[in-house]
Amino acid sequence: MRGIFTGLPWWVKWIAVPVIALVVFGGLIATVVGFVIGLLFKALIFVALVGGLIYVVRKFMSGSSSRGDW
Repeated sequence: MRGIFTGLPWWVKWIAVPVIALVVFGGLIATVVGFVIGLLFKALIFVALVGGLIYVVRKFMSGSSSRGDW
């Protein structure tokens, strides 16, 4: 791989090749990044909902056991 880039100017290696890679694989990269961000967001929502549920249940259980209604 190094032999291919040896005689080329620096801007071909560091500017042209990455730009071509972004043009070719840009849609795929955007899809993967969007999927990962969506998955992280859903995981965060899940953790918040489960935490809220645990908080509400513990609050309800501690309040009901102290009253002695059950």
